[in-house]
Amino acid sequence: MLRALSLATGWCADRKLPRFARAPLYRLYSSAYSVDLSEVRLALADHPSFAAFFVRRLKDGARSFPSDPRTFPSPCDGTFQSFGRIESGSILQAKGRPYPVTELLALEPNEFDFEGGHAWTIYLSPRDYHRVHSPVAGELEEVRWCAGARYSVAPGVLAKRPKVLSINERAVLRLATEHGPLWLVMVGALNVGRIRVVGVEPGERGSPRRFERGEELARFEMGSTVVLVAPRGGPKPLETLELAKSVRMGDPIGRVD
Repeated sequence: MLRALSLATGWCADRKLPRFARAPLYRLYSSAYSVDLSEVRLALADHPSFAAFFVRRLKDGARSFPSDPRTFPSPCDGTFQSFGRIESGSILQAKGRPYPVTELLALEPNEFDFEGGHAWTIYLSPRDYHRVHSPVAGELEEVRWCAGARYSVAPGVLAKRPKVLSINERAVLRLATEHGPLWLVMVGALNVGRIRVVGVEPGERGSPRRFERGEELARFEMGSTVVLVAPRGGPKPLETLELAKSVRMGDPIGRVD
């Protein structure tokens, strides 16, 4: 039922709108969700469908990335659901609910040692920019597409339902960086029928490809959640981070010692 609803929502969002109706409808949506229209690159009427407006591009300079290579920035806009150390093979979903990192990443239990590493969970709300950019320079080595449920990932749901992030449909991206491997997980959700990865067709692992810091890596064609996982020796969360606080793409969220 949830999958059918998501597919139906996607179909409706793809329908081409009459040009005269586009700007008023997008302004109504933006007013309801506090979207900052001053950042939008194209004129509102130049987005032919709601789906096109949802993945709108931003004006040049609307976001910036730190120049210090040891500063670890957010790959997306959103709100912190959790961040912290990986202990006993688990990371936190929300409200202190742990779940195995290997389940999230679709790995075998002993395939990789994450103990002592760190993870960040960022929720993208309807107001946020929904393109995800590479937080570091590196090579995208592999994409794993994981079939699953489409439960809502809204904060209230994660606080009550265990392991949503590791059972929902998702794309698991593995990057090779100068500070070690980094996993970036695009988690699908209710009404999120499509996750796109630049240069990789859905369902395919793709060929290794280099991405520079700040380069577009993937996008949600509706809102959802990004989870970053860094093994021991990689970046650690900044002590100044706060749960439920908003973050913008490019803002510092970690540091490499």
